[in-house]
Amino acid sequence: MADWRKVAMAAILADGKIDEAEVKVLKKELWADGKIDDEEVRFLIDLRTVAQKKAKAKKEELTPAFEKLFFKAIEENVLKDKKIDAAEAKWLREALFADGKIDAGEWAFLERMDKVAKEKAPEFADLFTECKEKFAKTQKKPAAS
Repeated sequence: MADWRKVAMAAILADGKIDEAEVKVLKKELWADGKIDDEEVRFLIDLRTVAQKKAKAKKEELTPAFEKLFFKAIEENVLKDKKIDAAEAKWLREALFADGKIDAGEWAFLERMDKVAKEKAPEFADLFTECKEKFAKTQKKPAAS
C-alpha cells in the first residue's frame, strides 16, 4: 500500500516549490473536517522541512502563502484549548528547530503564540527565550553572498 504522505509530498514538491494552487489544495483537504489534527500538522512540518531544503539549494524562499498556511495550522492545532503545555512546547521546539535555526516567520509565529495563549508551561517560556536569542543572532550576521 502506498504511503499517502510520501505520494503527496512528491507530487507537491515535483517542481521544487509549493505554489499558490498547491496551497489551496492543502487548505481544502487538510481542513475538510473543519479542523487540523496532529497527523495533518506532522505532514505539514515534514513537507516544510523538505521544501526548505529544496528552496535553500535553489537560493529561494518558501512562498508566503505556504508559510501562512503552515503557521495557521500549527497555531490552530496547539492553541485549540488556548494553552501551551509542556508536551506542546517540546513539540514546537522540534518543529521550529527542524532546520536548526529560527527565521523571521518562525519568530513572528512564536510571538503571536506567546500573546494568544492564555496559559503557558515553563517549557514554552524557555523555548521562547531560546528562540529570541537565536533569532537575534541571525539578525546580526551579515548576509552571505
